[in-house]
Amino acid sequence: MMSVYLIAALAPLIGSIAAGFFGRQLGRENSHRVAIAGVAVSMLASILTLTDVLSGNIFNGTVYTWAVVGGLRMEIGFLIDSLTAIMMVVVTSVSLMVHIYTIGYMEDDDGYQRFFSYISLFTFSMMMLVMSNNFLQLFFGWEAVGLVSYLLIGFWYKKPTAIHANMKAFLVNRVGDFGFILGIGLIVAQTGSLAYADAFGAAATMSGQTIELIPGEVWPLLAVACICLFIGAMGKSAQVPLHVWLPDSMEGPTPISALIHAATMVTAGIFMVSRMSPLFELSDAALSFVMAIGAITALFMGFLGVVQNDIKRVVAYSTLSQLGYMTVALGASAYSIAIFHLVTHAFFKALLFLAAGSVIIGMHHEQDMRRMGGLWRKMPITYAVSLIGSLALIGTPLFSGFYSKDMIIEAVHASNLALAETAYWMLLLGVFVTAFYSFRMFFMVFHGTARWGSHDQSHSHGGDAHHTPHESPWVVTGPLIALAVPSVLLGLFLIEPLLFGSFFKGVIFVDASAHPAMATLSQSFHGALALAVHALYTPAFWLALSGVVVAAVFYLWVPSIPASLAKAFSPLHKLLEEKYFFDAFNQRVFAGGSRLLGAGLWRRADQGLIDGFLVNGSARLVGVLASVLRLGQTGFLYHYAITMILGVALLLWWFAPLASTGLTK
Repeated sequence: MMSVYLIAALAPLIGSIAAGFFGRQLGRENSHRVAIAGVAVSMLASILTLTDVLSGNIFNGTVYTWAVVGGLRMEIGFLIDSLTAIMMVVVTSVSLMVHIYTIGYMEDDDGYQRFFSYISLFTFSMMMLVMSNNFLQLFFGWEAVGLVSYLLIGFWYKKPTAIHANMKAFLVNRVGDFGFILGIGLIVAQTGSLAYADAFGAAATMSGQTIELIPGEVWPLLAVACICLFIGAMGKSAQVPLHVWLPDSMEGPTPISALIHAATMVTAGIFMVSRMSPLFELSDAALSFVMAIGAITALFMGFLGVVQNDIKRVVAYSTLSQLGYMTVALGASAYSIAIFHLVTHAFFKALLFLAAGSVIIGMHHEQDMRRMGGLWRKMPITYAVSLIGSLALIGTPLFSGFYSKDMIIEAVHASNLALAETAYWMLLLGVFVTAFYSFRMFFMVFHGTARWGSHDQSHSHGGDAHHTPHESPWVVTGPLIALAVPSVLLGLFLIEPLLFGSFFKGVIFVDASAHPAMATLSQSFHGALALAVHALYTPAFWLALSGVVVAAVFYLWVPSIPASLAKAFSPLHKLLEEKYFFDAFNQRVFAGGSRLLGAGLWRRADQGLIDGFLVNGSARLVGVLASVLRLGQTGFLYHYAITMILGVALLLWWFAPLASTGLTK
């Protein structure tokens, strides 16, 4: 199977090289064909890998050794188990849909071949990340997806907001990655190895060791290492306070919004923590930290979706919130549920992003929902798939999002961590918020009065009110329909094997005696259909239904209410509009502080020390010495004679005592 693994990893890279380096010779059509073929081959190899894993075959081995430094072996290798295999299938299948969709969305863009090269390279980077069996390759894939996301978010490099967004994403992720590499360094320093297996084998030993971060302050080594690793996940998976890059990344083309924010980059942190479950299980402090960050992100990022008017930003904030749900599940030691929600979320969130892109195409590049409305007649296919995606997102029974999201809430309720009760109520409130902003978007876009015919409105996003909205071409709607199917059915078929079967046996480790959430859920699980029926009696279902009803009241039946509430609660509305002032704080403190530090170093170090003292000071010193020496160059012979006589007298005065001393001896 090694050849299959290599094909799965390298096929997207080959497509990327072909489209990137030879795109001009190949032309637009052949460029997208070779890129799509590479991802399609990778998907088929991933499916074959999954079937092989399900038959009981696991692989953990080295492909080649890159370097040996002392006793530290730096290798490229694959760990192929059930967690890897399902991630491979999700990444490649969603990526394939995005590739096909891109043909229609980017057909008029000058950077057509370049875009296909980037998204194929992104897929390769993610495959290397999920297939790794050591920290070196994990870090390579981790940084590679960050680099390619920088290129993709700033794809329209002549657009100032896109350039600002990609730099913001790059810098914020570097903050997280600094913590990530510290965590890796701590583990490698203790084990002397980069391999996962060695780290997991030494986990029990590390759990008893301590470290002094501050002299006299003793901390558990494993807790510090796990928290550092999770800081890396906070950057990649956009958790508070390192979430600020993700909404701004909507400045990139819509296909990459779906690829980055559905199945690949932002889920890398969730995957990494699940892979590191043997380490995290031994530190309640790290798990509590993970749960706290996840709960804050799930609820408070959801609130921000309520006041957004850009259709893509609403979906972006829903991604932030759902990533918070996954993170809370990790904190509750429900790693398999976090991966389950990652899988279901990948499909319905990709569906929502691509549906938003279809709306943008139909609206002639308008993104402001206040200039939409009544589109269900004009765009029936986009309308239907958007409804499916929205129902899955809010956790409607029988839809895929219901099973994973409901299980997260129940797992947190069953957790014995001190923060679990607070996190449980935050997630329940988040259910209402999710339903409200999801159907706020749905009603504003597809129902109500058609506002796209108002000629007197300005169009900040380039929309044109003089054009009638239209349904997108089949190359756009085809992937939408393909993604809608798993958005409905996936949860029904996966919940039992992934959560209560043996799918993750020997891959994800949970100490049931210390963290009983999964064991408690398994005792009360009686099948997928029974769970859907039981949901009708749970607070989560009624909170979701309430959110939909309130959204209908506010945006369909009494549309004057939102403006009245915004006016009545203007300080709160201002707080949400300013995104809790995270951006303002970062701009003033970190960006402003960096500029102030740079200006100080420029004045003091560059201009003062280097230019002023070393360079110009040397020149001034030479000038002063030359001006002194110049005084003796008078051109008069008697001046030179006197100077010579004085020089001889000085020499005699200096050497005569020495000579007499030598003679005496």
